[in-house]
Amino acid sequence: MLKKYKILTLTHHNINLKKLGRYVIPETEGDLLKQKLHEMKQALHMDELMYLATCNRVMYFFTNDQLLDDALITRLFKMANPALSAEEVEIGIEAANLYEGESAMQHLFEVASSIDSLVIGEREILRQFRTAYDQSKEWGLTGDDIRLALRYAIETAKSVYDKTRIGERPVSVVSLAIQEMRKLNLATRSRILLVGAGQTNTLAAKFLVKYGFDNVHVFNRSQDKAKALANRFGGTGFALDALHSYKGGFDVLIVCTGSTKAIIDSTIYQSLLNGETDKKVIIDLSMPNNVATPVTQDFDNHYIEVEGLRKLANENHNFRKQEVLKAQVLLAEQISTFRVVYQQRQLEKVLQHVPAEIKAIKSHAINVVFKKDLDGMDDDTRDLFERMITYMEKRCISVPMKAAKEIV
Repeated sequence: MLKKYKILTLTHHNINLKKLGRYVIPETEGDLLKQKLHEMKQALHMDELMYLATCNRVMYFFTNDQLLDDALITRLFKMANPALSAEEVEIGIEAANLYEGESAMQHLFEVASSIDSLVIGEREILRQFRTAYDQSKEWGLTGDDIRLALRYAIETAKSVYDKTRIGERPVSVVSLAIQEMRKLNLATRSRILLVGAGQTNTLAAKFLVKYGFDNVHVFNRSQDKAKALANRFGGTGFALDALHSYKGGFDVLIVCTGSTKAIIDSTIYQSLLNGETDKKVIIDLSMPNNVATPVTQDFDNHYIEVEGLRKLANENHNFRKQEVLKAQVLLAEQISTFRVVYQQRQLEKVLQHVPAEIKAIKSHAINVVFKKDLDGMDDDTRDLFERMITYMEKRCISVPMKAAKEIV
């Protein structure tokens, strides 16, 4: 019954995070991404499609009746990023995890509940799930099947967070990075530049506010978003191309944009230094990295990146892994419940035409088949007949609906 659910995913478990960025759809702007996903959905004969890309995961959650094989994966990767080489496609095929039916639902629930996250218990994935679904729904990519699956995935995640300790000592990739920065004993008035004003840097800004850092300026493609984020600190929001001319200096550079290539190269970095020679802090939360390798190698800096945070994340896993077993029990219960609900929903969709058809039969009987007979009846007799046939109509509608529930 659940076989039409499919998941194709690449994660931190089986591919280097720097390489993972090659499998992210390059078209990150709304209209371009929407067009690309619609093209993929049509070309690959998907009934519904939800796309999720995070700093450690690329997931395609879709429904169809086709077999998941290397040919389909190859077409999907090539459509997602035509610049992929044949070797990269092969690497992707080797690294990809494929799930179908109940296994797909198991994986979906595990991801939503953060059991499969880079940092177990990280609640950020739940927000990312909702955002990805809302976007897919708004763009007309999803329908009833994915809606129902996401509803139960989110309910399952909430249950896991409420009934286990998996979310204690919360340490997201962003919080890990800020914790590493704080270990350097920087003054709260340190000059911080945020490059990018998306979800990740918005989360970074929350941590900066929490720990009292208030000398922050923001650069972003949309200057309005940059200003909105900078306002939290009383800072200034700049357009991204203003990086070339910024002369205010910095102590910390936090970078995370949707770009799939480096935007902080040696020339821009040298300009940002504005002649300063003291050691700087660079935090690159982008995947792939937005800070060019020569910058981290040729200049004096303390460099923090997502890939390097893996080891720090592992320090928290021992405690949280103890809670995973409890969470798995909850997942099994929820999947069992979802299986029943899904079957009921499919029967409802199959039978949803029944009331209209019965009403049509009733109307045809009154207005065509027995019209002459009814016209010859007195008012009381006709009223009794119509009440009787209306009663029969309701009973006929309820019988298959009741039977469907008993079958499930």
